[in-house]
Amino acid sequence: MAPSLTSSSALPDLETRLPQQRKLVTEVPGPRSRELQQRRAAVVAGGVGSSMPVYAADADGGIINDVDGNAFIDLGSGIAVTNVGASSPAVAAAVSEQATHFTHTCFMVTPYEGYIQVAEELARLTPGDHEKRTVLFNSGAEAVENAVKVARLATGRQGVVVFDHAYHGRTNLTMGLTAKTMPYKSNFGPFAPEIYRVPMSYPYREENPQITGEQAARRAISQIEKQLGAESTAAILIEPIQGEGGFIVPAEGFLPTLAAWARENGVVFIADEVQSGFCRTGAWFASEHEGVVPDLITMAKGIAGGMPLSAVTGRADLLDAVHPGGLGGTYGGNPVACAAAIATLDVMRELDLAGRARAIEGVVVPRLRALAEELGGSEGPIGDIRGRGAMLAVELVKPGTTEPDPEATKAIAAACLAEGVLILTCGTYGNIIRLLPPLVIGEQLLDDALTVLENAIRAAR
Repeated sequence: MAPSLTSSSALPDLETRLPQQRKLVTEVPGPRSRELQQRRAAVVAGGVGSSMPVYAADADGGIINDVDGNAFIDLGSGIAVTNVGASSPAVAAAVSEQATHFTHTCFMVTPYEGYIQVAEELARLTPGDHEKRTVLFNSGAEAVENAVKVARLATGRQGVVVFDHAYHGRTNLTMGLTAKTMPYKSNFGPFAPEIYRVPMSYPYREENPQITGEQAARRAISQIEKQLGAESTAAILIEPIQGEGGFIVPAEGFLPTLAAWARENGVVFIADEVQSGFCRTGAWFASEHEGVVPDLITMAKGIAGGMPLSAVTGRADLLDAVHPGGLGGTYGGNPVACAAAIATLDVMRELDLAGRARAIEGVVVPRLRALAEELGGSEGPIGDIRGRGAMLAVELVKPGTTEPDPEATKAIAAACLAEGVLILTCGTYGNIIRLLPPLVIGEQLLDDALTVLENAIRAAR
C-alpha cells in the first residue's frame, strides 16, 4: 500500500454547484426512473447493461441527482472517469468555448492546435525523460489495439503477453486480451491469434503466500520463454493495477522485473493505465509507484473529464516507426475532447488531485481495516483490503475461508444503493467492492458514504 496522508485538512470541501448531501425522496428506483427503464427496454439493445436502475439528471462534485430528485453519493466516478467531477466548471467552459469555433475537422484532414497541446502535456506527464510521441483516439480499447499494432510493427514480432484477471476492452482484439469470459467474451469468438496468457501476481490468492514480486515475475517470464520465446514476443501488456479483474495490486518488484526483462529482450512493455491513470492512484500514473518507465502507455477514462478521448504515448522510435496513415481515426483527438483534456489536466494540477487521492486513501483504508477487525479479522467476511490512492477494493469471502462470496457482494451493493450510495463491484469471481470516488469529493460526504458501506457489510455477514 502506498503511503497515505491522514490529516483531514488534505480533503477540504471544494466549491460545488449542487448540495453535497445524500437525499432520498422516493423509493429506489423512483417512478420516473422506472418509466425511463420501460422506454429503454423498447429501444435499447438488451446487451447493454447498467449497474444502477436510476437515471441521472445532474451531477457535481461527489453527488449524482436522479430524475426523481434523489441525491446519491458517487463512489464510482463513471468507472474512474470523472476524477475532476462530472461537471467541472473549467471543463464545461472549455468544451463550450471550443464548440463555438468548431466541433470537428478531423485531425487527419485539417489539423488543429488542441491535439498538439494534449500531446505536449502527455509527453511531460508520463514517466521517463526520453523523447516521446502521442497518438489520440476515442476509447481505452482503441488505444490498446493501436499500442499492440505499434509494438508488432516496430519489433517485427507477433506474440503479445497478457495476464490472468486482465481486462483490456470489448473489441475483437481486446476481447482476446481480456481474461474473463462472462460477460465480455462469451460466444463472441473467434478471437485474434498470437495472444499468450501468464500468471499475475495476486498476493491475496497466491498458493505460496511467501512468494515475492520478483519471484512471481520470474514465474511469468519462465512461461513466456517456454511457450513463446523472447524472440517471438512483441509486447508485454499489463495493467499496473488491474481494474475489472479485481483491483489487484501486484507484489512489489513484479512490474520492475517484467519491465527489465522486456528491455533486455527488445520486447515492448505496454502499461495499460486506462483506469489507473490521471491522479487516481495518488500519482499521475500507477507505473510511477515503483519507478517503472513503460515503452508505451495507454490512457483514457480520467483524461478529459468525461469527454471521449484516449491516447497512446511512448518512445518516439516506436511510434515514428509506423508509416504515415497507419495510425489515426475520424474522431481521434476530437477538438472538443482535446479542449476538455487540457482543462482537466489544469484542474488536476491546480487542486493537486494526486494529493487528494492519497488523502482519500488515508481516510478510507483505516476505517475498512478497523471494520475487518471488528468482523473477525482473518476469520471474517473481509478477505483483503487493497489499492492505492482512490482506487481501492474490498475482497469479500465466506467467513473463515478464502472462498469468494459474490452473493454477499451483490447484496452489499444493493443495500448501499437503497441508502443512496452508488458503489461498483468487479473481480474475476464477482466478489470485489471497488471504490472510485471523484477526487474532488469532500470529507464529510466521503465519511457519510463509508458509514453506509460499513453498515451494509455488517448486515451482509
